[in-house]
Parts: sequence; structure tokens; C-alpha cells
Amino acid sequence: MPTPSPNTPVIIGVGFCQVKSDSALDCPEPYQLMVEAVRDAARDAGDDGLVKQLDCISVEQGMWQYRNPGKLVADAIGCPQAQSILSDLGVLQMNPLFDLFEAVASGKTRLGVVTGGEAKYRELRAKIEGVTVSNTEQGEDTPAPDIYHPTPDPFATPAEAQAGVFMPVELFAVMESAWRHHQGLSIEAHRDKVAALYHEFSKVAAKNPHAWSQEVVPAEEIRNPVGKNAMLAFPYTKKHNSQWNVNQAVAIMVCTVATARELGIDERRWVYPVSAAQSRHVVCLAEQKTLFSHPGTQIAGERAYALAGITPQQLHAAELYSCFPAAIQSFAHDLKLEGVCPWTVTGCMAFAGGPYNHAALDGVARMVEVLRGQDGRQFGLTSNLSGIFGKQAVAIFSNRPGPNGYAFEDVTDAVAAIDKPVPSITEYAGPAAIIGYTVVFNKEGVSHGFAYVETPAGQRTVAKSLDKALLEAMTQEEFVGRTVTVNADHTFSRSA
Repeated sequence: MPTPSPNTPVIIGVGFCQVKSDSALDCPEPYQLMVEAVRDAARDAGDDGLVKQLDCISVEQGMWQYRNPGKLVADAIGCPQAQSILSDLGVLQMNPLFDLFEAVASGKTRLGVVTGGEAKYRELRAKIEGVTVSNTEQGEDTPAPDIYHPTPDPFATPAEAQAGVFMPVELFAVMESAWRHHQGLSIEAHRDKVAALYHEFSKVAAKNPHAWSQEVVPAEEIRNPVGKNAMLAFPYTKKHNSQWNVNQAVAIMVCTVATARELGIDERRWVYPVSAAQSRHVVCLAEQKTLFSHPGTQIAGERAYALAGITPQQLHAAELYSCFPAAIQSFAHDLKLEGVCPWTVTGCMAFAGGPYNHAALDGVARMVEVLRGQDGRQFGLTSNLSGIFGKQAVAIFSNRPGPNGYAFEDVTDAVAAIDKPVPSITEYAGPAAIIGYTVVFNKEGVSHGFAYVETPAGQRTVAKSLDKALLEAMTQEEFVGRTVTVNADHTFSRSA
């Protein structure tokens, strides 16, 4: 085994906090969940006192509105000197962790933690119980975070906004249809396949001590819209979706090899980040050349493998970002993981829990637990996306140090050089070929549908339909590849 250099970053502790009380008044607010997760990470590292030695506390923005959440956490754990960092929605969830790896490796930070927390279940219970809960309000005199990472990236094209498609479940369902067509599967065979995949994920969640749901869910209960498992955007039922209604927090504590030794951390608990790569090049869904495959994932994956000095076949486990089935399948395809290793160690966001903006951290933390104590060198991969697959990140971890320490590469420019947006337009009438679609449901049944289409001139646009007969047909027959008529009012209909 190679001897790691003293400045090699290592993960020394991971912490989790989950509260499932049915009484909203007994549920902590988000920052309190984060406090407990940070304390749990210190306990995991073997020293409760580490919380008072933190140089920085990096927080990922959630659905809450704290002005400076890092300060709330720092004050609660008795570490007011810690630098507070906040990353906005749209920043890749693994990016703050990559920043921390760089900070400790360069000597800027001795000991740091990245954390995130969400308490949507608390809000749900409050609504059910008819009680009021609130989060701590930090006044205008509260200092802003010491470091703030914003993101100005677009979420959708004007064509998508004009059509009214904006819910993530709708957008990823469109990707799913393109993937189904690419595989050459029938509507029913594809639904069976995805349901079977998620059934297997529920088995993983059942063995994950941190999973929100540890129930093994039969494939037919995932596939079919029965009872509370409503069809949302075809072919996705509620059980295909990320579970936001959780009270969960996670924390990952990082330092260098030298600091870990100085602190007396048990070396058997260390997990090494070996390589990481990310692309911040954003192309909105309507302008992506291939809806189910992404150059950013491919290039980031290739670089992560190369920097780690391994091939995909050497991976023992993966945690692929799983907000919807299309995401996890796309990552598996582009990272060449089909048939190589399990795609999740958490049980995926539908069952393990999908807190709004830190689920990727949960995946890394669980991967640390899986890699620890394994005989021989083992590698685990985690992936992350932002927006509607607009950014991608890949990281490789090991229970043994890599021969070259830790390496990171931003591949944004390389991706931008080849991933050129397909032109999109808002005004078009005439024939166009469907490249992806979904049918949206409400409580009464079929509501409306969206078709992403390409014109004969190679331009993209998005059209909507309220034709119930057409929409019903689109749930029974494959419409990707078919030509429809886009009307001047931005609707679409069957071609004559």
C-alpha cells in the first residue's frame, strides 16, 4: 500500500441525524439537525471535542431561509471562530466537498466540515396536526456568510417556459421517454424494467440504517398508480420520485493525513478521496443534443477514472444521483457501469430520502461507511447533477490511499468545446419529430402533455396538448420518433 503524503485529504468522520416523530413540535428545525449531524461526525471520528476545533463549516442551501446557517451551527457547537460558507441552490452538491478537499490539502484549512439539513417532514406533520412551527430567524444585524457561492445558471429555455413545463418530475420524465426509445423497449416492458430496478433499490434502503424508509417495496407497487402512489408524469408514479418530506441531516469531516495523525484518529476509519472531476457547463434540456446522455458526465467520468488510475470494472460500489430514474440510468450509461457494480449504497432518493439540496452528501457519507473495514483496496464512485442535468460531478473514494494522492479537475471548458446547444425557438408551426415527451396527471387523471420536438430545420421547441384521447394514446404507444403537427398556439396534434 502506498504511503500517503502528509497533505493528502482524508474523510475522518461522517455524521447523520434523522428524526421521525409524528409530532411536529418534537421535530428539530433544520439547523438543529445539522448541529447533531456535525456532532455525530465528530463522534464517528472518535473525538467529540473535534467540533470545537473546526476551521470552517460549509452549508448547502436548503428550503429554509437562514441568513447565515454556518454561524448558527458554529455557535451551537461552541466553535464561534469557524468560518461560515454557504452554497446556493444550483451549485453542484459535491462542489463544497471538493473545495474542502482543496482547502485542507493546500494548508488553508486544518479541519473542516460540510453539512446540510432539511425538515420538510416537520412541516408536513405540522400541516396534518394543525400546529404552527417556525425556524430561527436571524436578524439583519447577523453577518453574512464569510464565503457565499451563488449560481446564475439558467433552468429552462424560453420555449420550455412558454409551454409551462417547469416541474423536475416532468422534465426527467421527458428524458425517460428518450431513454426508453433508445433502448427499443415497449411502453410496458420499460415500465416493468424501471419498477424492478427500484424494487432492488428498496432492498438496499432496507439495509441502510440511515434510510428514511426501510420497507422493501414490491415492483408492482412502484410501477402502478394505486392509492397514494399517484401517477405524476408518465411513466413516473410518486414512488419513482425523490422523497423530499424528510427530517434528515448529514455531515462530512475532513482534514489531512498529517492532521489526522496529530489528532490520533484511528487510521482504519479513514477514507480517501482519490479523484474528482466536474463540469459546470449548462445546456438546458430542450437544447441538449441527446436527452438521455450527457458529454459532461462522460468527460468527468473519464477524467475521474484516469486520475484515479482505474477502470470502471475496478469499482466495487457506486452511488449514482437518483432524483428520478432517468438520472440514475443516465449516469450508469455514461459512466459505463451497467453490469459492473451496484448503482446505489443508500437505496436511492426515493427510499433512503432525497433532502432538497444535500442528498449527494448523504451518498458520500454512506459510501464512507461501506468502504471502511473492507479487505484489500476497494473503490466507490459517487455522482451528482445540478438543475436538469445541466452540471455533472463524479468522485472516486477508496479505503486505501491512491498512489498519486488526491487529484481534482474541472472539465467545464472541455465539455463546452463539444457540447453545443441545439438552437431552440418559441414560434413555430408545422411538422416536427418528437424527441421526448410526458403526460402529466392530476387527481382527476390525465391533465396535459408536453412534447419536445425537432423541426425539419433542426431547431427545437416545446409544445403542449390537452387532447385527452391523444394523451391516453401517448401512455400506451411510443410517440418518440413520431411526427406531429405543432400549431401556431404552441399546442401539438396528430399529423394528418
